[in-house]
Amino acid sequence: MEVISRNKAIYQRNFLANRIFMDRQQTAYWITEIFDWMFTTRKEFLSYSQFEQKELELHIILRELLLQEQFTPEEASRITEAFFTDLQDVYALLAEDLKVAISFDPAATSMHEILFSYPGFFAIAVHRISYYLWHHHAQILARVFAEIAHSKTGIDIHPAAVIGKRFFIDHGTGIVIGETCIIGEDVKIYQGVTLGALSVSRDLAHQKRHPTIEDHVIIYANATILGGHTVIGKNSIVGGNVWLTSSLPPNAQIFHKSETIIKRKPGNKTAVDFSI
Repeated sequence: MEVISRNKAIYQRNFLANRIFMDRQQTAYWITEIFDWMFTTRKEFLSYSQFEQKELELHIILRELLLQEQFTPEEASRITEAFFTDLQDVYALLAEDLKVAISFDPAATSMHEILFSYPGFFAIAVHRISYYLWHHHAQILARVFAEIAHSKTGIDIHPAAVIGKRFFIDHGTGIVIGETCIIGEDVKIYQGVTLGALSVSRDLAHQKRHPTIEDHVIIYANATILGGHTVIGKNSIVGGNVWLTSSLPPNAQIFHKSETIIKRKPGNKTAVDFSI
């Protein structure tokens, strides 16, 4: 009887989970296809009628995904229509992000190169879409999209994070941007940056736990900035490997100073130690 009761409890938990099951293959397909559709990476090969067919397909799939999140048919239709109505605004933000990437990165040869091969821009695009859906209460779907981008790019951006215009990620692998993080306009960050919380206590779930990054800030590789009260002032530069849990004023520069020692191999009669 104990085994039967335990199995019944497992079945009930699984049944509840399956009621909000979301098709990961379908979500991955939709977010990839809408990225291509928005940025003409394949539109030049399509007729206008095919372009319209793709838009209709994306409508249908998004509504289906919202139904899987347990929205009513009326709610799913309303959110879907609102999303495609407001998509021009999302695209306008991303167009500015794209221009920054081509102007800031000397390695970028064209916008098509960025669209096809830059993980940072893909992660930003997915975030801006996920952010929209998060604020229209499709939070499970938004989190799934964010995790698809994370798996594909190594960049983990919570869909609730507020990110201003002309955001640029260079390289990107290992970046973490937390839920209550606020990032201003014209901010640039490099690989390995963490904008995180000082504590993961559940008691802080509804408080600001992640830092605020004001306009025109550059954060270099592997810097870690923690805490909801931490503010990086405008026009500041945070150097690589810096660990910060307190605020910086505007126009500040902070760098991590390390010492590198070069020694000659043992046994060399003219051994000299170099300190850099």
